[in-house]
Amino acid sequence: MTRPAVLVTGGATRIGGAITRAFAAAGWHVVIHYKSSAAQADELAATLPSAETVDFDLENDEEAVAAILRLANRLPDWRCLVNSASVFHYDAVTALDPGTYRQAMQVNALAPARMSQTFLAHAASAQTRTVIQITDMKIANTNPDFFSYTMSKHALAATIGMLAKGARSPQDRVYGIAPGAILASHDQSEEETELSHRMNLLGRKTGADEIADAALFLANGALQSGETLFIDSGQHLLDQPRDVIWLARELAAAERGA
Repeated sequence: MTRPAVLVTGGATRIGGAITRAFAAAGWHVVIHYKSSAAQADELAATLPSAETVDFDLENDEEAVAAILRLANRLPDWRCLVNSASVFHYDAVTALDPGTYRQAMQVNALAPARMSQTFLAHAASAQTRTVIQITDMKIANTNPDFFSYTMSKHALAATIGMLAKGARSPQDRVYGIAPGAILASHDQSEEETELSHRMNLLGRKTGADEIADAALFLANGALQSGETLFIDSGQHLLDQPRDVIWLARELAAAERGA
């Protein structure tokens, strides 16, 4: 294999799928991770010039680490790991749900942290090796909703600076990308999605392709290790009292009643 390799967790659908397609178009060999999206992963891989799929469960970090080791043993030029997969379930600031919390911390923080450590310890490449953690603009613009999810993304964000400072090679890079509202989520209607995605300083919809472009840029190692890019049209600079799902729902209801 002559192409550089990248593993994208959750790489079959949504933002992960956009990242997968961008790397493939740029000439990379893409390893598409999935848990339950086997059909989507296989279908996407079949459309790309160089791709494969891999199945492991982020709720089992030992299984995730073992998968990283297997890939490291056979990929000759593994340059990038993109931790994109996550769970996004609701619990409230007034009543954290322990099950939701444990799953969020496991999938969104613990497994990616251990995978990043294993990648940096074992992946083979003569070029810059890069870890990209997909966090959330909520790390800068908090609100009371999705309490456990937000905690887990703060935990993942904390790994960026620590892993950057602890990297064994000066060529290694660890970065973050913090998206805002990109795709429909939770139980949003189309009307609510359209409204919520414009609740940012630029009043525009941020595309999944912009996240993918940012990931591809970071994979070149051009920025100082430890940097996080906010790709959210300025949403993280606001002080929003609730998640935009509810802000848009309130606005849509008000517009219908006007």
